[in-house]
Amino acid sequence: MHDPLILLHAVQAVVNAARPDTPRSGTDRVDRDRGAVSIEQVLWYAAAAVSVAVVAAIIWSQIRTTASTPVQSPSAP
Repeated sequence: MHDPLILLHAVQAVVNAARPDTPRSGTDRVDRDRGAVSIEQVLWYAAAAVSVAVVAAIIWSQIRTTASTPVQSPSAP
């Protein structure tokens, strides 16, 4: 397989075989809209964003608490 065009067609065939709901030629049609976002997806992303914000706030408060404690100077024995 030294011909890049043959390799390209082989890769496209494998990708199309792995995703059977995609059109394989220009005349095939997909019945569902791929650009729509469901409310479930929006809620999952919102929940993920809220959880990341909560974890970041907890970590930031611990960093500020640790940073505000005084540093003890080392002393010679």
